[in-house]
Order: sequence, then C-alpha cells, then structure tokens
Amino acid sequence: MVHDVSGPGVLKVFERLREQGIPVDRLKDPSKVWVAEDHFVPSADKISAENIVKLSNFTREYGIEKHFRYGMGQYGICHTLSHEEALVLPGQVYVGGDSHTNTTGALGAFACGLGHTDVAYVLLNGRIWFKVPETLYFQINGRLPDHVMAKDVILSIIRNIGTAGGTGTVIEYRGSGISDMSMEQRMTVCNMSIEAGARAGLIAPDEKTFRYLRGRRYTPEDYEEMVDAWRRDLTTDSGATFAKSYTIHTDEIAPQVSWGTNPAMTCDVTQSVPIPVDRVFIGSCTNARLEDLIDAARAARGRRVAPGVDAMVVPGSQDVKRQAEEMGLDRVFRDAGFEWRESGCSMCLGMNPDILEPGQRCASTSNRNFEGRQGAGGRTHLVSPVMAAAAAVSGHFVDVREMDLN
Repeated sequence: MVHDVSGPGVLKVFERLREQGIPVDRLKDPSKVWVAEDHFVPSADKISAENIVKLSNFTREYGIEKHFRYGMGQYGICHTLSHEEALVLPGQVYVGGDSHTNTTGALGAFACGLGHTDVAYVLLNGRIWFKVPETLYFQINGRLPDHVMAKDVILSIIRNIGTAGGTGTVIEYRGSGISDMSMEQRMTVCNMSIEAGARAGLIAPDEKTFRYLRGRRYTPEDYEEMVDAWRRDLTTDSGATFAKSYTIHTDEIAPQVSWGTNPAMTCDVTQSVPIPVDRVFIGSCTNARLEDLIDAARAARGRRVAPGVDAMVVPGSQDVKRQAEEMGLDRVFRDAGFEWRESGCSMCLGMNPDILEPGQRCASTSNRNFEGRQGAGGRTHLVSPVMAAAAAVSGHFVDVREMDLN
C-alpha cells in the first residue's frame, strides 16, 4: 500500500534508481498493490495537490487498478480500507508506506510499515528482507467495563511498557478480553502497537474474523477453503515461547487521557484535572470506524457542544459515513453542534487545513500526541471516542462513567 504521502516518496526512489541504470518500468505484481488518497485531502497547498496528481499518474503508468480516489466513490483512510475492502487477509505479509499499517494485524496478518526505499523494493521485487522478530505476549483478561474502550486498553499498555517497550518485536494479543472484542476494537489495539515501538501487532483470526471478511469487495472466490486452512494453521503453538509476557485485567482499566507529548504520557481520567479543550477531533485510523461513531454519539445525543469548543467528526471511509448516516448518527452529531465531515485523515497529523492554532488543546481520538502533531504550538490529548465526545459537550475532560449515556 502507498498513499499520497508515501507514494511521491517512492517515486523519488524510482527516479534515483533510473539514474543508476536500474530498470523501474514495471512492478512485480500490480494486482497486489493499492493506493489511497487520505493524508493531503483536501489539499492545503500547491505541493499537496501536485502529490495527488503524481499518485494518479503513478497508478496509470504502472497499471494499478485499486486506486481509492478522494471525492470519487468509495475512499477513505488507508488503514480503514485495508480491512473494510478485504484487501488484506489472515496469514498474509502486508507492508505499507505508513507506520500504522499495524492496524491490519487484527486480521491475523503480519502488517508492517516500511520507509520509501523498502516500499520501492517490494513494488519492484515482490519481497523484502526481515529479521524474524521476538514476540511480546499480552494476555488480556475480562470483559471491558462500561464506557471503557479498546483505546483505553492500548493506551494503558503503552503507559505501562513505554514507547520503547516493544521495540523491534511483534506484540501478540490474546485472552478473553481480546476474543470478546469486536473486530473494530481489535483494530484499535493493533493500530497503536507501533506507539510501543513494535514492528507489528497480531491477533490470531477466529470466527469473528472470518465472518467479518465474508462478502467484501475483494474477498476471494475460494474464501471458505481458505478459512478452513486458517482455522488449522493460524493459531499460536501450545509450546510457543515469548521474549516477555504480560497479563492485563480489563476491570482494572479506567478511561485514559494523555497529558504529555508521547502516548506513554497517559493517566486515568480520575488522575487528571478538568483541562479545558478548544477542539475535539473524532476520527483517524485509530478510531473512525462505525462502532467508534456509535459510541461517541451516545455522549453527544441530546446534548450541545460547549461554548467555545470546535468539534468535528470525520468517518474513516465513505462506507462508514454512509452507514452512519443510515443510522442517523450524522443528525445526532449535527444537532449537538459537531461538524460532520467527509472521510480522510483530517486533523490527525496536520497535513491539510485541519490544524490547531498555537495554544489550542484538542481532545483527539488519534494515535499520536507528539509536539506539533496537529499544528505548531497546539497540544493533543489522546482519548477514546466516547471520552472525546464527552469533552466536547462538557468543555473539558470528564469521567464518562459518571455521565448518563442511556
């Protein structure tokens, strides 16, 4: 996978290879390549718009048919499309020009982000060199308490092991807490594995996985035969050993709020102060799927965004947007004073017009709170969708468990 940021970077690598006399006139297998326009849309400047044009020229020149174009039919965030369209399947090795490619490990795929040079190599050769990583094992036990979400689980994990705690490893998530999660919740957990330094996050596929992938646009015709093989082969061996093992009890996890400038700088909402927020962003590849919007709508329904707060909801794909509108979620958000947007990365990373002004604070469902991530001089506080919506209507961070969300 390449998108409107990594694609132009890959093309620069192709140009350097041409200068060295290395042929780059064809890809190994264009049918295994797909392209998304999500980061630079809508384009904020001439350079961003030119990158979109370069991407279109690239797909046309190399015969890439799977191109999800902004403003044309089904499009959205690359890490939503990857599973929503069944572009990646269990047991596959999937690489993309983006660090949050990890998301699709929730399907039982080895999903890993690569840099421009490595992506170029894969496109031309159909393979890549990996050192087999060690595995960290997280046993997640118990059903999530009310108003505690998958985002709280992964933030709690990163808080405990640090942003370097999984460096170079694959993190495997198992246990009743994982099996009880929906596919969308599992994707949130795997999405942020990179924030703990991991190469990938993995969850073994189960019947929920197989049901989820049935009947999607690129689901193979021999899908049921593949499922039989996955049931047999894609499980952890009983005698497997791990570099480190951890046990997490979900009933000990509270809603989380990040306070610093990396995802490990996080605390329970009960340990935080009622920090006022200026902006609220419900979106990103971490938390812009349909279930996320349903959860956020519970805190928005029948309430109004607090004075002085600018809140927006950005679905992860046009298909998510369509389903949400069929359920009336767009009306819930609009009635509450949220802006209802087209799909894309939006405020997650400040590469388009959706940015923070200096001094503003944002309650964000995204994955990174690095300094300047959402705009120079702004501050990002990572929270779950329901916590973000609660902050929007309250004007500051609150413990969503104390709200009446029935």
